[in-house]
Amino acid sequence: MTSQVHELTTADRVEIHELPGRYGDAIDDRNWTALDTIFTPDAVFDLTGVGARICNGLDDIKSFMESEAAHPRTHMMTNVYTDSNEDGVTLRFRIVALIGKGRTSTASYYDKIVKTEAGWRTQHRFVSNRRRDKREAEVDRKGIAL
Repeated sequence: MTSQVHELTTADRVEIHELPGRYGDAIDDRNWTALDTIFTPDAVFDLTGVGARICNGLDDIKSFMESEAAHPRTHMMTNVYTDSNEDGVTLRFRIVALIGKGRTSTASYYDKIVKTEAGWRTQHRFVSNRRRDKREAEVDRKGIAL
């Protein structure tokens, strides 16, 4: 069976490009219910690239954010771009997070996203603070379904 490339409209791209901003606001505001507008209920959030664990499902993501994650107070999203090919739709972006006293942290986010009845949502996210992981991110590997 041949996969079909999803043709992204301008409206799709605008909605997709808003996901990182909504995510940053949810984390900075500690508004865990807002994560419902970012992730699918069965989403996988792979934080092994930043020394944390893999979260399976939206409830697990919220639980992790509330109890285990150390959160900077300010996220700035950069280098946001989207790709659509026979493997699906991907969203990639970088964050710069202010973590206090002039210190910053950076990470790259690699998302497989899907269009749901409620809009575009992240189905699988891999996060890394090492640029070389870009080559290893599943969304960048051809022929691998997430």
